[in-house]
Amino acid sequence: MEQLSATAYVILGFVRNEPRSGYEIKAVVDNSTRFFWAASYGQIYPELKRLAEAGLIVGSDVPTGGRRRTVYEITADGEEELRAWLRQEPETFEMRDEGLLKLFFADALPREEAVAILRSMRDKRRAVNAQLQALKQMKGELDDPFPMIVLQGGLEFTEWFADWCERMEARLLDSALDERSG
Repeated sequence: MEQLSATAYVILGFVRNEPRSGYEIKAVVDNSTRFFWAASYGQIYPELKRLAEAGLIVGSDVPTGGRRRTVYEITADGEEELRAWLRQEPETFEMRDEGLLKLFFADALPREEAVAILRSMRDKRRAVNAQLQALKQMKGELDDPFPMIVLQGGLEFTEWFADWCERMEARLLDSALDERSG
């Protein structure tokens, strides 16, 4: 069997406890792992096909309102594959943040425009934090503590990042004052 993608493991994880359609997988991703590991329809549907061909999931047709709908369940082999992957050391650490990328090159802008990048990043993190707070209220206490632990990490990280943006904004503005008065 060829190496599975991270999206394949997302799918295995989400069909492990509950059979789901591709649409349902995407919806649950958008309200959970999207904040740190996104998956698009363009990734999910081809992976569903590959996982089914590999015998790691099995699909059943469950029509809904006249529409064709396939719901997938994990197989014993899929469960074994998921557990094996969970036991491996994580290989990927990647933080993709366009705001940080722009800030890295912000010396091409006047200082106030560079500071606006930080303000935008701060506002975005606060908005994400509000979304995560809403999820926390919605989820309540789950039987499975691990999603709540990850949610708490997301809350703390977005709070820290927003505070960091404010501190860096103050630093840039203070250095701009020093340049003008010096």
